[in-house]
Amino acid sequence: MTLHLAVALDGAGWHPAAWRAEGARPDRLFTAGYWAELVVEAERGLLDWVTFEDSLGLQSSRFDAPDDRLDQVRGRLDAVLLAAALAPLTSRIGLIPTTIVTHTEPFHVAIGIASLDHASRGRAGWRPRLSARPDEAAHFGRREFPPLDVADVARIRRLFGEAADAVEVVRRLWDSWEDDAEIRDAATGRFIDRDRLHYIDFQGEWFDVKGPSITPRSPQGQPLVTSLGHDVVPYEFAARGSDVVYVTPQDKDDARRIVGQVREAEATVGRTGPELKIFADLVVFLGGDKARLDDLDGAALVSDAHIFEGTPEGLADLLVGWRDAGLDGYRLRPGVLPGDLSAITQGLVPELQARGLFRKAYETADLRGRLGLARPVSRYARAS
Repeated sequence: MTLHLAVALDGAGWHPAAWRAEGARPDRLFTAGYWAELVVEAERGLLDWVTFEDSLGLQSSRFDAPDDRLDQVRGRLDAVLLAAALAPLTSRIGLIPTTIVTHTEPFHVAIGIASLDHASRGRAGWRPRLSARPDEAAHFGRREFPPLDVADVARIRRLFGEAADAVEVVRRLWDSWEDDAEIRDAATGRFIDRDRLHYIDFQGEWFDVKGPSITPRSPQGQPLVTSLGHDVVPYEFAARGSDVVYVTPQDKDDARRIVGQVREAEATVGRTGPELKIFADLVVFLGGDKARLDDLDGAALVSDAHIFEGTPEGLADLLVGWRDAGLDGYRLRPGVLPGDLSAITQGLVPELQARGLFRKAYETADLRGRLGLARPVSRYARAS
């Protein structure tokens, strides 16, 4: 069975001092050309998809608030708009932006991702992310957000409950146009069949959304939904509404334990349909400059994900070894861009291909099909 490989793109790379590495391009971080070169390189390496990070606040060395560091990259481009700009420059690789669902209306998210799926001809995905930072809530002024206590499980469950409702609203809006709702009959003057547009009538604790969407049903019907999880509550969130979950094991045994927790979460929420695809996140350094970057940053890199430093051959050994734990694929976080991305596409990929474990060409154009997921029928479609 071949491996699935995705790459998470963020700024100059996942090391906070990556912008100071040899070959880095800090003067181009906020240009379309910089991101275009990265995504084209990822597609050249036949990777499944790329993800784009996003947030409602500046990057921070703290998880709950801004910091006052001036020696790390701060600022980013809007992930959905960036992915849409890159769609015409690529033809096969999936494009998955992140959006914050805690303060963003799901209607806006739904039409943005559906539009990306149209622009990319079926290669769009979405990573919903929640926010618990008071400084991010202050941008909107709609509610007070006290600092998050990680031991406050009840509040964490409420945040994830709101996020789960947001995902459900988005998915219903994606279905609110049937596939054949557009008639485009110039002779009769009928452009759409109004009977094939549907109200979603969602009413919940956090959202009350009538629908339908303003965007016709997209090529995939339901763009791929992915989410990141570190514990049972986010695993249950993924089980309710995602197609793929990214997890952060530290070794093979940990991966096996986490896979078991994800399957338990699916049973807990009563998931129906295909099982979640489980991808392990890894921070990777294939250029041998991590120690120097640690010195520049003033501390050794700490990450939620396992940090690999070595050769493409060594990374291939790790990916093959961990696969037996029940993983479907990996999302690699390059420590330094563009260097570690090039090492993935030009070093790791050929090594996996030589072992018969990675594709030598894209077999499908759409992102769902790449994972063996069928295109779903709209939940509102009338029976034939």
